[in-house]
Amino acid sequence: MADDEVVGRGEFEVRIEPQGLVFRAASGQPVLVSAYAAGIVMPSSCRNGTCRACMRRLRAGTVTYRIEWPGLLAEEKDEGWILPCVAYPLSDLVLDGTGL
Repeated sequence: MADDEVVGRGEFEVRIEPQGLVFRAASGQPVLVSAYAAGIVMPSSCRNGTCRACMRRLRAGTVTYRIEWPGLLAEEKDEGWILPCVAYPLSDLVLDGTGL
C-alpha cells in the first residue's frame, strides 16, 4: 500500500483487553509507536516486522502494512495475528493483551 493511502486518515481508538488500556493511534504511524507515545509499553525488539516480539492477536478492526509481507505466516494472518511495530490502523482496534 502506498504511503499516501495510509497517511492522513486521522486517528483511531485502540483498546487492549482484558487490561482495559485505551490510546489513540495515528493512521500514519505504526500501532506500537502510538502505544509508546501514550505511555503503554508493549514487547518489541526489531521494530521492522522480523523478530515477532510484538505479535498480538487483533480481536477487532483493520490494519494495513507498508511492507510487502510482514513476518507473519499466512495462517497467522488468517487467525488475526498482527505485528504492531509495522501495522498501521485503518479503523478502531481491539488488541488481545494476554501476556502483557
